[in-house]
Formats: sequence, structure tokens, C-alpha cells
Amino acid sequence: MTLPRSRAARLAAALLVTPVVLAPMWAAPAQAQWIVYDPTNYVQNVLTAARSLQQITNQITSLQNEAQMLINQARNLASLPYSSLQQLQQSVQRTQQLLQQAQNIAYDVQQIDQAFQTKYANVSMSASNTQLIADAKARWQNTVGGLQDAMRVQATVVGNIDTNRTQMSALVGASQSAAGALQATQAGNQLLALQAQQLADLTAVVTANGRAQALQSAEQAAAAEQGREQRRRFLTPGTGYQPGNAQMFHGN
Repeated sequence: MTLPRSRAARLAAALLVTPVVLAPMWAAPAQAQWIVYDPTNYVQNVLTAARSLQQITNQITSLQNEAQMLINQARNLASLPYSSLQQLQQSVQRTQQLLQQAQNIAYDVQQIDQAFQTKYANVSMSASNTQLIADAKARWQNTVGGLQDAMRVQATVVGNIDTNRTQMSALVGASQSAAGALQATQAGNQLLALQAQQLADLTAVVTANGRAQALQSAEQAAAAEQGREQRRRFLTPGTGYQPGNAQMFHGN
């Protein structure tokens, strides 16, 4: 009876010890499979990522705007590749050279005063008939020269019309296709220069025509004065016409 009791005691002790030993073996896998989830922390992380993405997007947009602004500034500062300055200067120089080549009486105040005092002033009563004829011829040459100068200026201005038309067409095209404000402004300035050149041609024509008309009027006034002097000399007793015998045919 003693032996069975001893076996029972040992069996009971083994059953009591076994759960204690096996408990850790079942608990360890259960703890490894559970994951802790914090909703508040997750939402905060999502918001942080969204704000970071928005900042990056704003920076990209800002860089794009700055790049476009630099492109626009470069266009506005781009210089006009076309220039009509040389052609306009040549046109002005041609007209100016003709004015400087004025015959006899040029566009000079002192020369004009001197010429009118010697050729167009009151006819001297002591001047010889030969001198009167020479002065009249000089005045006639001045008038003809002035008319020729006026016609030369007119012909030059007419020749500039075709050049001006070409330049105007090119400048208008450059203005319409201007990439920026600077090119448009430069094209506009060159159009104003073209207009100034045309006004200079018009001024030259008016001046040349006025000079020719003034010389013609001065010649007529001087011719009238000289005619009165010659008539006075013809009618003066002792110096006018003296009747006499005239022999028409020579005798044999």
C-alpha cells in the first residue's frame, strides 16, 4: 500500500510542475504576434507628410514663377536686331550736301548781305553801262542757279521716298514682332527718327524753293531799278540819243 501512494504522490507532483514549465513556451509566441496601433500618432504623421508635400509644391511653383519672370525680363531687355540709323543718316547727308552746294549765294547770312549790297542794292548812278550789264547778268545767274538748286533738292527728296518706304515697312514689322518692351521702344524710336528725316527733307525742299523765289524776286526788283536808271540816262540831255546822218550803202 505504501508503494502506490508514493507513485501517486510523484504523479501529482509532476502534474503540478508541468503547467509551470510549459506556460512560458505558449506565452512567448502570443506576445510576438500583437502590434500596438496608435490612431492619434498615425493621423499626426499623415498631416505632417501632407504639409511637407504642400511646402515642396509651393517651392516648385515659386521657382517656376521666378524662372518665367527672368525669361520675361530677358525678353524685355533684348535689343532690337534691326537698325535703320545708317540709311537715315545717309539720306540726311545727301540732302545736306546739296544745300551746302548752293550756287553763287549760299545759305550764309554774311554772304547774302554782301551779295545784296553789291548786286541787288540801289543802282549806282556813277556805274558804267558795262557794269550795269555785268550786274544784271550776275543776278540772272543767281536766279537760275537758285532754281537749279531747288530742283536738285526736290529730286533728291523724291529719291529718298523709296528708301523711306522700305525702312518704314521694316520698322513696322520689327515693332509688331518685338519680343519685349525694349525692342518695341527701339522700333518706335527708329520710326520717330524716320519721321524726323522726312521732316528734314520737307524743310530742305521748302528752303530751296524759298531761296529760288527770293532770288527771282530780288532780280526783278533790281532789274526794275536798273531800268529806271538806264531810262534816266537815256533821257538826260547831252547824253541821250543824238540824231545824225547815217549812210546805208557805201559808194563805189
